[in-house]
Amino acid sequence: MSGRFITLEGIEGVGKTTQVGAVAETLRAAGHAVVVTREPGGTALGERVRAVLLDRALPAMASMTELLLVFAARAEHLDKVIRPALAAGQWVVCDRFTDATYAYQGGGRGLSKAHIERLEILVQDGLQPDLTLLLDAPVEVALGRARARGEGDRFETERAEFFARIRDTYLARAAADPGRFRIIDASPAPEMVSAALRRALLQACE
Repeated sequence: MSGRFITLEGIEGVGKTTQVGAVAETLRAAGHAVVVTREPGGTALGERVRAVLLDRALPAMASMTELLLVFAARAEHLDKVIRPALAAGQWVVCDRFTDATYAYQGGGRGLSKAHIERLEILVQDGLQPDLTLLLDAPVEVALGRARARGEGDRFETERAEFFARIRDTYLARAAADPGRFRIIDASPAPEMVSAALRRALLQACE
């Protein structure tokens, strides 16, 4: 029996990295074997690509270069981690996936949706998450949290307008695919967000 693929999405500062643990804990308590991973990253090669993408010390890269690096890391991630885990009956919980590409490289950077779709078809061969939990908060709230952590990476130091476009893209994708997405208010305290995630997860996976 194949496992299920669950992704968490949202802009910087909404608490995805914290809440991935709550999602995995809920699934394990329900008796599922769980693999927790992230994008970009998840493999040795993918983590190297992630470091390049986040490195503020590097010269600015072309938006298309950024997009191709994201999908190169994703191809490796799918081959080495995600597909094998699903085939083994494990549940995969991933901190970001292709919705982030549409939001960041599409909405944020302004790249053509058609270009992203072509790469999605090539790399994913139809694979989509079974459930996407979109953690959502106003840009000023999320960025305030992210920047309180200290000096940010190449994305975290972008202007608020960049993240407003990303948030709008996420919400538009959620509205277009309500069967897959669950929008979670990420503004409250982390324990309240965790509780909301657990409720949404249990309802969706009944």
